[in-house]
Amino acid sequence: MRNPKWPVLTMRLDMRISFQHAISVLTFSTLLIAAPVASQAPAYVPEDAAARYHPLPSLRKQAAEQQEWLQLRLTRVLPALMAEYDVDMWILSMREYGEDPVFRAIASPTTFAARRRSIYVFTRQDDGTLERLALGGTSQGGMFKAFRSTRPAPTQPTAELVGNEQWNLLREVVEDRDPENIVLNIDPVWAFSDGLGAGEAEALLEALGNEYSARVKREPRLAMNYISLRLPEMMPRYRKIGESVHALISEAFSNSVITPGVTTTDDVVWWMRQKLRDLGYTTWFQTSVNVQRAGSLPAAPGVGGSTVIQPGDLLWTDFGLVAMNLHTDTQHLGYVLREGETDAPNGLKQCLSNSNRLQDILLSHMEPGLTGNEVLANTLAQMRSEGIDGTVYTHPIGDHGHGAGPLIGRWDAQEGVPVRGDAVMLPNVWHSIELQTTTPIPEWDGKPASCRQEEEAYLAEDGSRHWVYRRQSRFHLVW
Repeated sequence: MRNPKWPVLTMRLDMRISFQHAISVLTFSTLLIAAPVASQAPAYVPEDAAARYHPLPSLRKQAAEQQEWLQLRLTRVLPALMAEYDVDMWILSMREYGEDPVFRAIASPTTFAARRRSIYVFTRQDDGTLERLALGGTSQGGMFKAFRSTRPAPTQPTAELVGNEQWNLLREVVEDRDPENIVLNIDPVWAFSDGLGAGEAEALLEALGNEYSARVKREPRLAMNYISLRLPEMMPRYRKIGESVHALISEAFSNSVITPGVTTTDDVVWWMRQKLRDLGYTTWFQTSVNVQRAGSLPAAPGVGGSTVIQPGDLLWTDFGLVAMNLHTDTQHLGYVLREGETDAPNGLKQCLSNSNRLQDILLSHMEPGLTGNEVLANTLAQMRSEGIDGTVYTHPIGDHGHGAGPLIGRWDAQEGVPVRGDAVMLPNVWHSIELQTTTPIPEWDGKPASCRQEEEAYLAEDGSRHWVYRRQSRFHLVW
């Protein structure tokens, strides 16, 4: 039986989301206007320049940098989003180890989990600023006004808020501010907007009572785009991380790591995992390395066992790195020279060139205001008109590897992605440009090769598209 306290939370899906008609692109193109835009200016990286490793600063300096980002997101980005979507109050409630996906984007880098129960209340003020309250937990480095109980504690003057104290205080806060609408993170489609647990929702709605529960509205774009939008101030750090990714793959796909006829694909995987850990980075998925040979298209990651790398092999890796809660997702190609060869065969170089061309086509169509599905359709139409055989499966990236925002295809959904492909392209969002082209290789007796590539790119404030570091346009060579 439907809970009578949930009338607004059971709206039909087609009434909940209409991204392409309900968004003002102009607002988002000017959303970060106060930012030092020079920090996000395109970088020119010569094609033949060797990628360098960039060690991370000390943990203390990392935390200071991340805290600056947090302050900017809460004071610059979130107020603009709540105004754009006409949100009076946003309530996030979560318990320890059951954190909302938004948690990392509102928490200090020195906070690793919610505290018992943490309730965060954002209220839009008449001057456009936000009141930020924490009913439980800490102030997150001064970003919230944190409340404690009036009860004395054995070793401190007051105890932490707990149980009904939190819910009663929340009710007082809501009654005092009397918002016309309240957004809760409940959504059946967008994981980033669905962070309110079922038990938390029951308790929260009971605390709000019938009057304020009736004012709850769904606005999945608030959580999704708060997570998705990138600060220009993040780009200098992200660009260094991206260059480190290129440096690590270049070393992995070289004779420093690979001895043809001896080294296995698993050897390379674990070398890459260990190297990134030695550099102070971590990852968000298990690294993949595999090979293609004449007559065999690549197996899916995780399918098949380890393979001894041989001369003539086309190498591929899918590699993700995490630093300071910034994620990368990169796929590169390498070639193992046969005796007497000084470069990859022309057929394989054409395959890589086709993949580069598809990257160009995709970026040219990633215009702010279009949906992911519209970008996909336009890209595939031009790709086919140019005689390229390929597929596109691109996603946002940032706080998460598979980030918040519009999907541009899936590897198994080239006709478009329902709902998640209907989200709109926005400036100040990073995307992992993931795709492949399949090309007959004359040197393989016309059998095909799949050139799978993935590189980070971004939409700048003016909507222009640029590589974060650079793309791969030459094979990594092993001899």
